[in-house]
Amino acid sequence: MRQAGRYLPEYRALRETKGRFLDLAMDPEAATEITLQPIRRFGMDGAILFSDILIVPWALGQDLRFEAGEGPRLAPPLVETVLDSLVCRPERLDPVYATVRGVAASLPATTTLLGFAGSPWTVATYMVAGQGSRDQAETRALAYGDPQKFGAIIDSIVAMTIDYLGGQIEAGVEAVQLFDSWAGSLSPDQFERWVIAPTAAIVGGLKARHPDVPIIGFPKGAGGKLVAYARETGVDAIGIDETVDPAWADAILPDDLPVQGNLDPLALLAGGAALDAGVDRILAAFHNRPHVFNLGHGIGQFTPIAHVERLLTRVRGKA
Repeated sequence: MRQAGRYLPEYRALRETKGRFLDLAMDPEAATEITLQPIRRFGMDGAILFSDILIVPWALGQDLRFEAGEGPRLAPPLVETVLDSLVCRPERLDPVYATVRGVAASLPATTTLLGFAGSPWTVATYMVAGQGSRDQAETRALAYGDPQKFGAIIDSIVAMTIDYLGGQIEAGVEAVQLFDSWAGSLSPDQFERWVIAPTAAIVGGLKARHPDVPIIGFPKGAGGKLVAYARETGVDAIGIDETVDPAWADAILPDDLPVQGNLDPLALLAGGAALDAGVDRILAAFHNRPHVFNLGHGIGQFTPIAHVERLLTRVRGKA
């Protein structure tokens, strides 16, 4: 997850010359280069498109900027206004498709190109509040207090996401992932309504257009709700975060469902015995099912490159 980034000196060098994050993401030449950097350095099996989940609300008409040290800002926050006041700008997605085409033309034939989007619940939390938050309180309150208004926001994200991921597939990605980074903040009934149902709608819409393209779902923090997510959304594989016991996940998920994950990014940062133990535990838990080894969330900016190299050596069976 998030292969490229500030832990790589080549990324930092490019960032210094190109400037702001959104400028990088919307520059197909730069975004292509960033996507390819981890492949050149590490020879990963899959290349993850360099972009951001907030490109969708930007395409839906909100203004988007990234503040240094503070994170993303979206305006106007939908807690203060209505969705109908926004002017949809789907052309803002075009640079992402250009990046996909550039990466697809440059990758080795053996390297899979993965696209992604944010899941509706997580994207909505930023759209409603205008920024990230620890507990998503404003968005959860809106979902409880005015489910009709909130449902319209979710529906708009679903429709745009189907088009967006479909466009990525048509441009050359071979699998897509839906990131629901804030899924863990919801109660079971709200999880069913705002995570499972919208995800199932996206999966159904994409499968109607591209039935053979795998869809990976990542409901971070879902915990015991993983089984319902796997059963009801129709995803082809499920990502699990670092808080999930891999042995438990293997026992409760369908036997033939591919699993992605779930090394703690801080174990990778620490390295040494913590890294080795984490790798061994995950490989042992999932040795009887299809498994994509991955982190449980994004790689930290201070992660030593030597630790990434050690991880790859262990997973590839060379140590």
